[in-house]
Amino acid sequence: MDTPLAPEGLRQFRAPQTSLGDVDAASAARLIAAASDLALVVNRDGVIEDVAVGSRELEAEACERWVGRRWIETVTAESREKIEALLRHAGSEQSRLWRQVNHPLPSGPDLPILYSAVDVGHNGRIVAVGRDLRGVASLQRKLVDAQAAMEREYAHLRSAETRYRLLFQIASEAVLVVDAATRRVSEANPAAIELVAAGGPITSRPLSQLFAPESAGTLEDLLTAARSAGRSDENRLRLADGREALASASVFRQDRVTHFLVRLAPPAGASGALATARRRVLRVVERLPDGIVVTDADRRILSANAAFLDLVQLATEEQARGEPLDRWLGRSSVDCNVLTASVREHGSVKRFGTIVQGEYGLSEDVEVSAVLAPEGEEACYGFAIRPTGPRPMATIGAGGPELPHSVAQMRELVGRVSLKELVRETTDVIEKLCIEAALDLTGDNRASAAEMLGLSRQSFYAKLRRHGLGDLDHDD
Repeated sequence: MDTPLAPEGLRQFRAPQTSLGDVDAASAARLIAAASDLALVVNRDGVIEDVAVGSRELEAEACERWVGRRWIETVTAESREKIEALLRHAGSEQSRLWRQVNHPLPSGPDLPILYSAVDVGHNGRIVAVGRDLRGVASLQRKLVDAQAAMEREYAHLRSAETRYRLLFQIASEAVLVVDAATRRVSEANPAAIELVAAGGPITSRPLSQLFAPESAGTLEDLLTAARSAGRSDENRLRLADGREALASASVFRQDRVTHFLVRLAPPAGASGALATARRRVLRVVERLPDGIVVTDADRRILSANAAFLDLVQLATEEQARGEPLDRWLGRSSVDCNVLTASVREHGSVKRFGTIVQGEYGLSEDVEVSAVLAPEGEEACYGFAIRPTGPRPMATIGAGGPELPHSVAQMRELVGRVSLKELVRETTDVIEKLCIEAALDLTGDNRASAAEMLGLSRQSFYAKLRRHGLGDLDHDD
């Protein structure tokens, strides 16, 4: 009988009958146990007849309990196809192929074993030799954990860089980063560009060009003091355009390169009053009892004060930032669409009546005033939201008949007409008032008014005809 060919890269003994012909069963068993971490003897039915453990780590797993059980029953569900393949190809050229399977253990994770199965003898027995892969799996887990830790650290560094970069950009104080060796400006925040160059580019320019020639000596003393002591005192310098500025400098190193951090500010009193006034306005807005919200052009919230957070039942501004205002404001999206359309057309809107839906189901009637605030190429909306409480029925429908007057008329009819007719008449009055109010809020946009009232367009048009509202002869 020809010896099966080994897979590419493997070589069998040249003369096994000569070199191993006198090896008895006991010696073969010792050889198999010594050469593998785990060895199984499986009969032609796939039942484990014997187990040899050649690894001390596996002795505690009680693999001997598998004797008498089918091999396929000792592995996890996803490994059963691999066991079938090992049994099927045990006597073929693929008998040297290794397959990883997992044995479930009563406690702890699965036991990963790399098996190769060989058909021995003429009675269909198969010897499966296995290698314990728990050490490899442990190294793989450590590698994955190390990669995850690196990713977290990298994300943390990126987040920190983003925060400091954002702080650098939005800081009201003018800041310049200057290469200490070349004395050229490496970076400048918008406040510095506005102060020093009136919006022009200053990156890569020599620092001395930003100041008047008579301030060159003072500037050099400033940088020398910063290099020797780490930071300098504040000095008054004259800018190239003749204005004065208070300057101070400090030193830091990054990537083995020394940089100066130069801070500039107008002299005291030049803009201090304006900055103080702005801070006061911001503090007042934050403490207003009315909700104040600023959104982008897509109505996504940029900032909100504490009163708005209370209205929508949120704990922090971070929970609201980036969310659409429509999530809380309006009976439906139509309200916000109508509101912003009016703001875009007129620039501002006052006392727009709608509701606020809280995060936990609480709703409240509110009046909204809104304004459009262009800012560069982008525009933002500002909303002032004032709770109004339950509205008296007498205020429903601007310009329409007042409901208490209608009720008085209805009371005069009690005893003269039936209750059914009274109810129908009252319902008609309320229905007409609501339709008129919806048309008024939507600028006579009937599709939006129908959506606001929760009616289909066909039902809405039927009610318009019933109450004689609008000219429907020219509608599409």
